[in-house]
Amino acid sequence: MHEKTRRAVLGTGIAAAGSGLLAACGSPGPHPRATGHNGMESNTMGAPARAGAPAEDDPPDYVSPHGPEVAATEQRRGPGPVRTFRLTATATTLDIGARKVASWAYEDQVPGQEIRVTAGDTIALTLANNLPQSTTLHWHGIRLRNDMDGVPGVTQRPVKTGATFDYRFTAYYPGTYWVHPHSGVQLDRGLYAPLIVEDPKEPLKYDKEWVVVLDDWLDGVGGRTPDTELERLGGGKGGHSMGDGSMGDGSMEDGSMEDEGKRAAKGAAKRAAARPTASKKAAPAAPMESELLGGHAGDVTYPYYLVNGRSPESPQVFRAKRGDRIRIRLINAGGDTAFRVALGGHRMTVTHTDGYPVVPAKTDALLLGMGERYDVLVTVKDGVFPLAVLAEGKGRSAMAVLRTRGKSPVKFPRPKELDGELLTADRLKAAEDVRLTPKEPDRIIRMRLTGSMRRWDWAINGRPYDPTQRYPVRAGERVRITFVNGTDMWHPMHLHGHTFGLPDGGPRKDTTILRPHHKVNVDLDADNPGLWMVHCHNVYHSESGMMTILGYQK
Repeated sequence: MHEKTRRAVLGTGIAAAGSGLLAACGSPGPHPRATGHNGMESNTMGAPARAGAPAEDDPPDYVSPHGPEVAATEQRRGPGPVRTFRLTATATTLDIGARKVASWAYEDQVPGQEIRVTAGDTIALTLANNLPQSTTLHWHGIRLRNDMDGVPGVTQRPVKTGATFDYRFTAYYPGTYWVHPHSGVQLDRGLYAPLIVEDPKEPLKYDKEWVVVLDDWLDGVGGRTPDTELERLGGGKGGHSMGDGSMGDGSMEDGSMEDEGKRAAKGAAKRAAARPTASKKAAPAAPMESELLGGHAGDVTYPYYLVNGRSPESPQVFRAKRGDRIRIRLINAGGDTAFRVALGGHRMTVTHTDGYPVVPAKTDALLLGMGERYDVLVTVKDGVFPLAVLAEGKGRSAMAVLRTRGKSPVKFPRPKELDGELLTADRLKAAEDVRLTPKEPDRIIRMRLTGSMRRWDWAINGRPYDPTQRYPVRAGERVRITFVNGTDMWHPMHLHGHTFGLPDGGPRKDTTILRPHHKVNVDLDADNPGLWMVHCHNVYHSESGMMTILGYQK
């Protein structure tokens, strides 16, 4: 029954072009030239392999994003029917409900136009950059070929102002994903869109589908932009450690990605030397605390929180019939905010997280860190109900509305479900057919998250991002990453190009919350060669240094 309605169920206001709701840290050019330590095994202290002198050709020890290993892996996935898309990134004026704001977006809307394909399809998308800065497009959560991952200075050259870039890859794994830039703090503008890969053998039965994208918003309000916020937080040392090199109009001199990598490394070193003392550091405007997150909830106070691009003054309305079974796909596209989510008058059945199925679990509410996704099923009651979204620890909220009848506005009390049973990923189990086979790791990599809100010196193992660093792995290994949060702040850690399993048969994820002074072991199978980012998905933490690279050795 749902097959007829799935492509036209995104609700009033955003329609089939794309939508969202919910929350709770040209052709490709050559990659950076770097040599590693051939045969080096990662030790349990997690020291990365350091790159040596740049080489003229591909590094002899590490798989290039454009190397034959990457092409061979993609060929095994097989080409499927080609689905063609175009996204234009542009400066525009957006209506977010409470006001109109000047920002950047895809196709003049937020969220951007939904990308929907079937697993096995080939995505052919042209990104046109009409922004005043260089940009890229990252496919969050997708296990795709490495040269399409959209990390400037690592897998591709930045897409300059006025230029285009053609992304092409097989979307092999079904699930709920999204796209966003991986350049500076552009993510915290309006540059994001949902990406849905449908399962051709979908086992779930439902009548309608609601794609819900959650966001925190400051761009264009009171003269604030993500760039000025990063400057404030960092005491003036700025950002753009992703190899872009642009802070103003985004123009760049022509140069190899090796040069871009050098510029990024020099920028990171310069920022480290210029770190302010606590007396110079600008503090957040007000205390933001959450017991769920283990203390400090975030660094940025946002004037608005949005559901599918709308503030609660003018919420999106999704219409259904009593008894309809709805699949809600929740995406947290925020820059600095975890969201607690509940649907008034209903319990939710969680079926997926980060694109992968779980043993179904019922709950009143969910907690989503930045970058996380959850799919839930609900059977609709008769009436008007709020999809309530609490900015965790920040004392503000957003909402959308589920209606079966009527048009009159309704003032909703805080739904009791927000304070009811709350589910987090560590309480879920992976569905049996996607659960990692128990196995001792071939390699253990220890990543200690370091830094403080006072000094704003976020890093991994005490080292701010350097594009020449590699944590080496080899194809075919079972790899265990031990994340140790040594900071007083929570961090949503994200791995590109892979999924990992949480301990004891836990769910398959690509993003996981680390609370302060906690540790989590995640296991992954090294089956997608290339150079892959590991970073905090708080965009201000990652851009200030909390990211590194997992590199496949030849």
